[in-house]
Amino acid sequence: MRAITHDDGTLTLRDLPDPEPGPGEVLVEVAAAGVNNADRQQVAGNYPPPPGASPVLGLEVSGVVRSLGADVTGWTVGDRVCALLAGGGYASLVAVPATQLLPVPDALDLVSAAALPEAACTVYSNVGMLAGLRPGQTLLVHGGTGGMGSHAVVWAKALGATVITTSGGDRKVRASRELGADLAIDHRSEDFVAAVHDFTDGRGVDVVLDVVGADYLAGNLQVLAPNGHVAVISTTSGPKGELDLGAMMAKRATISATTLRARPLDEKAAIVAAVREHVWPLVEDGSVRPVVDSVLPLAEAGEAHRRMADGELIGKVLLTP
Repeated sequence: MRAITHDDGTLTLRDLPDPEPGPGEVLVEVAAAGVNNADRQQVAGNYPPPPGASPVLGLEVSGVVRSLGADVTGWTVGDRVCALLAGGGYASLVAVPATQLLPVPDALDLVSAAALPEAACTVYSNVGMLAGLRPGQTLLVHGGTGGMGSHAVVWAKALGATVITTSGGDRKVRASRELGADLAIDHRSEDFVAAVHDFTDGRGVDVVLDVVGADYLAGNLQVLAPNGHVAVISTTSGPKGELDLGAMMAKRATISATTLRARPLDEKAAIVAAVREHVWPLVEDGSVRPVVDSVLPLAEAGEAHRRMADGELIGKVLLTP
């Protein structure tokens, strides 16, 4: 197969041995791979793959099932699928546990479907399962045009929630509104705490999806409504910060901080099953759609990472073998 390696931080397309599906796995011929910040962190040496995972970059793909390992049921050769991975996506072939597959609806473009698995599983496991966002509640999404944030906006609106986003610059603020945000805040020129309080008449939001971390802890608690939940899924401002336990207790607030890649297989299977049950009907009827910034050839993975580093993406960059 053809795959991207990253020796010494240089992304290079080369030939590697074809993977073989083990028991409970399927072999997928990759149509496209999603690019995530975790891939950039792995190249930098900050996010190594979990034990047993492929060292090849890539946490999500779409494609077609080419062969089945032992004990696989519910899938057949030729099925159009997208998949959550622990690694291996920047390649023309990948072996993946069958429990981490999702069917691609006939009406959905197979390449675009690669933008969904990582975002859908991360957002739903945090905002849906942990925070319990319900129709009629209000969600604040930091980074509302990123790969995770853009999906969170589209899904939460389809659910029936009110959505507030923070983004940087006029272009991203406009994009957040186009995705469906009820209020889009430019964090470069506005105080998001004041803007949220004004928009909600002082009540605050029920759930915060945070990709910033330490620098936003205090502000997130200030905008949180009573019994609200802060879900931290990234720490771009650093992992360490001060937490006002008194403010949390006064609001009966909860905070969760999670990653997805290194979770045990049974936990990932449960998350994928929940996404298939609760999110996928919205994908099938077109209410939730992939948000794709651009599609590049696999050989241009380095350019994809440069675009992500620029911070100007709207949605996901996809790579096609």
